[in-house]
Amino acid sequence: MSYAIVGFGKVGQALAHAFARKNIDVTVASRRPPEALAPQARAIGPNVVAKPLRDALAADTIILAVPFEEHREVAKALPSWQGKTVIDTMNALLPPEELDGLPSSAFAAKAFAGASYVKGFNHLIAAKLAVDPIVEGGHRVVFLSADDEDGIAPVAALAKQLGFAPVKLGKLNEGGALVHARGRVWGPLIFQDLFKKEQ
Repeated sequence: MSYAIVGFGKVGQALAHAFARKNIDVTVASRRPPEALAPQARAIGPNVVAKPLRDALAADTIILAVPFEEHREVAKALPSWQGKTVIDTMNALLPPEELDGLPSSAFAAKAFAGASYVKGFNHLIAAKLAVDPIVEGGHRVVFLSADDEDGIAPVAALAKQLGFAPVKLGKLNEGGALVHARGRVWGPLIFQDLFKKEQ
């Protein structure tokens, strides 16, 4: 399984740290050329490699860490998303009427037709995502939701590999609504820093 993070701001870099900690190879890309990202990528770890967007999108699993307004540009960069897993870490600050009344992930998923689209890693601030998730005798929780619930399994496996405790919330407009930003209203699980003790 190959992984890429698209977007190399605070969240993208935080997730790159998570991959580097576990020595898992990950490609990073953004609107900036790869040579602009390379020093920061190298500083995070040898497993973090900056590449052009098109090369990054060859990965099996794409983590979207761009501002919400830019997701369509990323979607247009591939002719087909069939067979890809897209993990949406974005939070939209737009009012629901600008999103056809849908949760932001359900709205964004339409641009990635054919992909297995999973909301995840969006409720923790970047500073929390960047540090070791094994704390206080447990694992930091990440919430996952998807309309294609089979699609959650590989993302849950990745979350575990990175040291997090995945909690499945079901479909995007059901449990997933608990981690959605809608306009200036935040879902009740946003910014909750929860831990799951070892069983």
